[in-house]
Amino acid sequence: MLLGIDIGGTTINLGLIENNKIVSKLCVPSFRQGAELEETLVHLEDAIRQIITPEVKSIGVGVPTLVDAERGIVYDASNIPSWTVVPLKTRLESTFGIPVGVNNDANCFVLGAAAKLGKPAQVVVGVTLGTGTGIGVMIDGKLYNGVNCGAGELGTMPYKDGIYEDYCSKKFFCSKGLEPKEVGDRGFAGDPQALQLMDEFGTHLGRLLTMILFAYDPSDIVFGGGVAHSFPLFKDAMYRSMAESYPYPRFLDKLVITAMPEGDIPVLGASLL
Repeated sequence: MLLGIDIGGTTINLGLIENNKIVSKLCVPSFRQGAELEETLVHLEDAIRQIITPEVKSIGVGVPTLVDAERGIVYDASNIPSWTVVPLKTRLESTFGIPVGVNNDANCFVLGAAAKLGKPAQVVVGVTLGTGTGIGVMIDGKLYNGVNCGAGELGTMPYKDGIYEDYCSKKFFCSKGLEPKEVGDRGFAGDPQALQLMDEFGTHLGRLLTMILFAYDPSDIVFGGGVAHSFPLFKDAMYRSMAESYPYPRFLDKLVITAMPEGDIPVLGASLL
């Protein structure tokens, strides 16, 4: 049995995994704002103690920042101010006495998504459409970290008057004073204004996917995160945008794009580190 953990800005999700299926789940509030490092680590360890069993052979943790994946050191987590340099692997291995893996949360998502695809895929790119835009890459069944675990950070590339993340995440809707769930609910109900916003979002996302196509030439792209629940509303505009900006249409026909917005996917992926 494995334990997967996904550390988010508002919640920490934990799951016991057996045969790539979550058999037990726990969700606790994330770290108190302004908490010192030791307080956050104790909070995390307390959460682990609530769910861990003697059968657990290893722990995997996904964090929203870059990490030294080999040594399990977390650096400069933007939503956790006290996490500037955190030897998380060493700390948790010392506390629980079993192997611990640590990686970026988008990388954990693509690991979980690839497992859920249920088929061999040459190159899988996971794109999380949440508070920000995270991208993870798997090549021939192996996670591609890059040297500094930042191989998929394309959301920070310049785009229009900002970066891609400003237009391809929750930030796009928040900049208009709206929540993406609200826009999605209205869109599914047929509201024209909401559908127009989803079209705009899909157009921007199509531009990002074009860059992903040039960078990684994937066989599969999988969306995660809260905004992915609205995939049916923005996918047509997204495909149109890709067709306009990617010059090789026959390869677009081969590309498989799916949405997996379930919150369990990053937890499953973390367990596989």
